[in-house]
Amino acid sequence: MNLPEIIHLQVEGKTDRLDRYLSAQLPALSRSRVQKLIEQGQVQIDGEVCRVKKTSLQPGDRITLIIPPVQPVDLIPEDIPLDILYEDEDLLIVNKPAGLVVHPAPGHETGTLVHAILAHCPNLKGIGGEQRPGIVHRLDKDTTGALAIAKTETALYHLQDQLKQKTARRDYLGVVHGCPSSEKGTVDQPIGRHRGDRKKMAIVPVEKGGRPSITHWQIQERLGNHTLIHFQLETGRTHQIRVHSTFLGHPLVGDLTYSRGRSLGVNLPGQALHAWRLRLQHPTKKEWIETIAPPPPEFTKLLQVLRLRRGFPVRNQTHVDIRR
Repeated sequence: MNLPEIIHLQVEGKTDRLDRYLSAQLPALSRSRVQKLIEQGQVQIDGEVCRVKKTSLQPGDRITLIIPPVQPVDLIPEDIPLDILYEDEDLLIVNKPAGLVVHPAPGHETGTLVHAILAHCPNLKGIGGEQRPGIVHRLDKDTTGALAIAKTETALYHLQDQLKQKTARRDYLGVVHGCPSSEKGTVDQPIGRHRGDRKKMAIVPVEKGGRPSITHWQIQERLGNHTLIHFQLETGRTHQIRVHSTFLGHPLVGDLTYSRGRSLGVNLPGQALHAWRLRLQHPTKKEWIETIAPPPPEFTKLLQVLRLRRGFPVRNQTHVDIRR
């Protein structure tokens, strides 16, 4: 039987409000987690329960914090194979295949990446008091590649802050229709929900609900009437690369949501978009980690077909040389 963790603290030095003090003293707990514990009556000051996060503390105050045992989530772990690129006690990075939904949602209650992680990591420390993994960022169902998962609350908020501060780097490879006239560029266009189709995103002005969205792109290889492009995200909106590619007039091959389907002789499971490289700082060791996710067979076959059509030599597609 799991027992609650009881922490005793005594305030010393200058005064501070309760939630900020606890967050500073207990970095393993996020501010939101601390505030939730306060609201639940799990904090006492000098023996009296305190439910007000803004309570001002005084030197000498004795604080007792009760952290309830981690509760199992209402999900059944599923033994779904994972292509693991990196793993330790804080962090897991996988190469997600096409067709795998990241998080349970209506219509996808089972068979998701979260179900697979619960089976792979039966002793998760938990996020927000629940025994569940922390999804740091997401990939669309049919987008493949590197995806980071936090095993602890500390790791989750540290990694999410890296994305917010733009210190983490996410690089993608995509094959698009057509040939951009420039070698590289940046799309700075806000993205919001499509007004006519709630399943789609679109370029939407900020004043009408769009969120700032920035995608940097650079041509990696011209392939006749198609182009292999290296994308780098500065923001991470839903369908961002897919929407921005369409905005450029060069939608992703295989993206039936944002362009017409055009057969190229390759049975693609979805859009030709792959999260190729992920670079981030380890949440506790502080060292920088860079993982490379090999493109899936369908992606490499597409490149081979396009090269052969143009009479280009077929290269070893397990490695793509992206200029840094």
